Amino acid sequence: MFVDTATVTIQAGKGGDGAVSFRHEIYVDKGGPDGGDGGRGGNVIFEATQNLNTLIDFRYQPKLKAENGAAGSKRKKHGISGQDLIVKVPMGTIIRRDGTVIADLTTHGQQAIVARGGDGGYGNAHFKSSVRQTPRMAERGEPGDAFQAELELKLLADIGLVGLPNAGKSTFLSVVTNARPEIAHYAFTTLTPNLGVADIDQSSLLIADIPGLIEGAAEGKGLGDQFLRHVERTAVLLHLIDAYGNDVAADYQTIRDELAKYSEDLAGRPEVVALTKTDGLDDEMIAMQTDELKKVAAKGTPIVAISSTAHKGLTELLRLLRGEVDDVRAAAAAAEAEQESEHEDLPVISLAPSQKSDAWKVVKEDEVYVVRGDKIEKFARRTNFDQYQGVNRLRDIMKKMGITHELIRQGAESDSIIRIGVDEFTLLEQMDSEQ
Repeated sequence: MFVDTATVTIQAGKGGDGAVSFRHEIYVDKGGPDGGDGGRGGNVIFEATQNLNTLIDFRYQPKLKAENGAAGSKRKKHGISGQDLIVKVPMGTIIRRDGTVIADLTTHGQQAIVARGGDGGYGNAHFKSSVRQTPRMAERGEPGDAFQAELELKLLADIGLVGLPNAGKSTFLSVVTNARPEIAHYAFTTLTPNLGVADIDQSSLLIADIPGLIEGAAEGKGLGDQFLRHVERTAVLLHLIDAYGNDVAADYQTIRDELAKYSEDLAGRPEVVALTKTDGLDDEMIAMQTDELKKVAAKGTPIVAISSTAHKGLTELLRLLRGEVDDVRAAAAAAEAEQESEHEDLPVISLAPSQKSDAWKVVKEDEVYVVRGDKIEKFARRTNFDQYQGVNRLRDIMKKMGITHELIRQGAESDSIIRIGVDEFTLLEQMDSEQ
């Protein structure tokens, strides 16, 4: 079954909690803190593979979760990091989060980390200092990224077959490639895209057969709106026209109009036009139909006559397509090389991490003071609010960052509720230390 869209829930691993532990050995007087750090949570990594061509597996496995990191333990033992989850997807898969593309996997073996595991929390051995000899606190592990992702597959092929229903696309694909699409003498035989490899001389072409388009396909009529995406990434379009059509020029124009409505870039893709089913027509009729197509096709567009069942003109067509694809790939490579050379001497500009990560703000919502900011929220996520010293450490950090001063300026008192992320606590200890 061919599936080209799916929605999945992604959950990276949670970092392991740090440990609170003290050395207890018979010959060691007043053993110090030896709680180890927690391990990092596993990442969720998507990897493109040429061995898949559908997203059907995600219909049955909509939840993707990486392994959590292990907690730290005594004797400063670091918790084991959670294993990454490697998710195999077909080449041409796009991953979106809230409508934004976060990964586009187009080559075999290409990987992208789409959800990062949380950092492990520090154990109490990390907090020992000259003024804090027996720290009884440790950090929680951070939660990993969690969100719902939309997957979309856009087939990668050299040639995209387009044409009205029953134009002979499936027959052509079955004859020149190893694909075995369903073939019958009625429209909409093909309900899903098919891929096949055609060998020509010492090379090959990957060809995608797209289900028949009709007028209005770009707006959702017929099957076209579901499958037009699969010709977006093809190098060359092979437009098949039934030579027995009453008006081949109108048939051609119908498909061209739908391509233009769907994507101007797609409409501008190199194209080869082939009159199909010509084995029962004489040369005069073929010439007449070809002349009709020349009136509406762009100047210079190759127009050929073929018969898939009679194997007529197929080798010449494949060689023509091979040349067109090579030209497109060469032009794309040259453009990419030129773009890279233009940026070789440009300086790399990067913002210092503090320009973003240290920013924070305080907003009063009802009677609660809400503190937001990347850095302070990270500290709060790692704070164990069941540990007295851990909460006081967070209060100390807030004071050093100037957050406490802003809270007081906005009217916060000793028993005011402060919320950072999902956690709430009072300002009591920090107010006492200031007084």
